[in-house]
Amino acid sequence: MHDLIIRNAHIVDGTGARPFDADLAIDGGHIAMIGKVAGEAARETIDADGRMVTPGFVDIHTHYDGQATWDTDMKPSSQHGVTTVVMGNCGVGFAPVRPGAEPWLIALMEGVEDIPGAALTEGMKWGWESFPEYLDVLDQQKLAIDIAAQVPHGALRGYVMGERGANNEPATPEEIAVMGRLVREAIEAGAVGFSTSRIMGHQGLDGRPVPGTLARKDELLAIASGMRQAGKGVFEIIPSGTIGELPGLTPDPYSVQEEMVWMREFAAESGRPLTFTLAQIHSDPRNYLDLLRLQDEAVAAGLPIHGQYNTRPGGVLTGLQSYHAFQARATYKALAHLPLAQRAAEMRKPEVRSAILSEPDIPASASISDGFALQIQNMIPYIYPLTAPLDYEPDISRSIAAQARARGVDPLAHMYDLLVEGDGSAVFIALAANFADNDHRAIEIMLRNPNAVPGLADGGAHARLICDASNSTYLLTHWARDRRRGPKFPIEMLVKKQASDTARLYGFEDRGTLEVGKRADLNIIDFDRLSISAPRMVNDLPAGGARYLQESQGYDFTFVNGVATRRDGEDSGARPGGLVRSGAAAARRKAA
Repeated sequence: MHDLIIRNAHIVDGTGARPFDADLAIDGGHIAMIGKVAGEAARETIDADGRMVTPGFVDIHTHYDGQATWDTDMKPSSQHGVTTVVMGNCGVGFAPVRPGAEPWLIALMEGVEDIPGAALTEGMKWGWESFPEYLDVLDQQKLAIDIAAQVPHGALRGYVMGERGANNEPATPEEIAVMGRLVREAIEAGAVGFSTSRIMGHQGLDGRPVPGTLARKDELLAIASGMRQAGKGVFEIIPSGTIGELPGLTPDPYSVQEEMVWMREFAAESGRPLTFTLAQIHSDPRNYLDLLRLQDEAVAAGLPIHGQYNTRPGGVLTGLQSYHAFQARATYKALAHLPLAQRAAEMRKPEVRSAILSEPDIPASASISDGFALQIQNMIPYIYPLTAPLDYEPDISRSIAAQARARGVDPLAHMYDLLVEGDGSAVFIALAANFADNDHRAIEIMLRNPNAVPGLADGGAHARLICDASNSTYLLTHWARDRRRGPKFPIEMLVKKQASDTARLYGFEDRGTLEVGKRADLNIIDFDRLSISAPRMVNDLPAGGARYLQESQGYDFTFVNGVATRRDGEDSGARPGGLVRSGAAAARRKAA
């Protein structure tokens, strides 16, 4: 008696092999048979005729560090075929933490990742100081998907150095030694890596860059040495110069070429894989090609350095429900408290429109959120309406700026008029990365590179600014089926990249492919129906916090460890997921 038989499946197994038709039998959370399962009985049988079966997707760049302590269904990632996530990216997280420093870490996360501080304050269940203790708390959680955690440089520096660490002051040799030891201990306890950010655009609510942004090489080499001693883990880095210059922010101190020299040293010292942010930026649109070349040279030299890219343009959402170009103007601020539809109606009044369009912005220093207003204004040349059917590779004629030129009006005024139409719920997207050529050619080049991996979806973060956790779905729909402005890719290649390649990078050897003996993490997908809905604003975070969600259609079933977590696209209520520890720690716990 099998636990589950899936019959008549069209299997895309994650290895890169051509799809094939077969049955699958699942027992005890693992795949027991693949082939013709004839005459076998099962507690449940699913006829997958006409549907595609894939491994569960592994998303290696998320920020569920706080959400995982209060939320069990782990939206939005769980809505998009993702069965394992890696969090603790970009150098921010919640462990280690000195007693009393919890509010500072919340403010750091809110500033960098736009997760409402009130939601974190109300929702988080604390109860740790060290990183191993944090893992033990996570280990008690019953979740819809599996989670894995990295040691964030910001929290580590604050823990070891206090206010000096928060100020990005140089660490002493003694402090550096402690940081290296703590990283080793965290990885030995089950952390899957270490992360650091070196871009000035990542700032806490107090305006200070993430601790570690300006760390000297000796500090990072000591941490890399701690990783070598642990023998596990991935070194994740947001290198200086990778997101371009942002208005009102100090430029990054180094070029990405200079950073690659350091990254090679970190990879050599740690003996571990290193993954870095890879993006085409508007201010230097050919720079990503240099990075790919340098990455490939490092791999050829035996250094496992892997760029991590977004499978669609990095999109900043803008609208009256979130951040927009006029939010830092006095007349708008007087209306900001009004319900959405009423606010839009007020803004349509000629005298209000004239006042807002003629007013200067309040200085960006007034608040980080108001600072977004200036940045969005500078993004006008690559802002597009985000309406059904969704198009993340639009022709340039659809941009707000092009529409304004065609009408002979000011682009900012045209943006204003579109924002206030109807009930004010319209959403627009600034294609802020990977769209400097006004198409997906840069992403296509990244997808073709065998050493780079999909990532940067930021699930759990940027609640009112970015909604890219649907990238795993977009990777399949756009790149295998729907693309009109360039070549498509075989579905088996894309599934391999989002399941097997990402799993292998982080050492998850038990998942990422559909093979006998592997974990039964998988999706049953109606590929003809697979699609992504438009982002919508909901207030479902603790303390009524708002976030964009972007649902999917077409995932008929998602299984985690052999248990159906989603049926007919809806949460089943089952919670078979939990913490994944690094290989050595997981083996020790299993033996115990």
